[in-house]
Amino acid sequence: MTDLDALKYTSEHEWVDLSGTTATVGITDFAAEKLGDVVYVDLPAVGSVVTADQVCGEIESTKSVGELYAPLSGRVVEINDAVVDDPSLVNAGPFGDGWLLRIEVDPADADGLLDRAAYAALTGEDA
Repeated sequence: MTDLDALKYTSEHEWVDLSGTTATVGITDFAAEKLGDVVYVDLPAVGSVVTADQVCGEIESTKSVGELYAPLSGRVVEINDAVVDDPSLVNAGPFGDGWLLRIEVDPADADGLLDRAAYAALTGEDA
């Protein structure tokens, strides 16, 4: 299982797992639960540039359509094709197989993201 305390978070309910200059991005379990059953995921193309806090994709569920915000600026180096083919992976494992994309970033930019305790306080959950 992913160490949730090692991740960074955004107020838009994305998580970031930083490994060197590569940021793996997904949505939190809180967001996945609020969305309900995810039925469609639209992700940016590999090679495209995303800008922090700007919409870079879309997640549709049986309840609503949610926008995916880039947590950091950078170039998309990989998308999770498995999630595109089977969007239910987002619900089944938002911190595992349900990751969405990987972005090549400046690691210093992650300093402005939330830690687990701050994200838990934002959502009213226990850290």
